[in-house]
Amino acid sequence: MARPIRETPILTGEDAIRFEEMRLQVENMSEEERAKNREEFEKRVAKAKKYIQFCL
Repeated sequence: MARPIRETPILTGEDAIRFEEMRLQVENMSEEERAKNREEFEKRVAKAKKYIQFCL
C-alpha cells in the first residue's frame, strides 16, 4: 500500500527570504552565466562518475 503524500511545508522567515532571493537571482541570469553554470555542473558530474560504480 502506498504511503500518503505529506503536504509541502510552507517556508517562513529567513528561509523564505533566502529562497525568494535565490529564485529571483536565477531568473536574472544571462545566457552566458547559465552556460557557464551548466558547463561547471557537467564537469562535476563527470568527476563524480569516476567514483560511482553501476551494477547491472
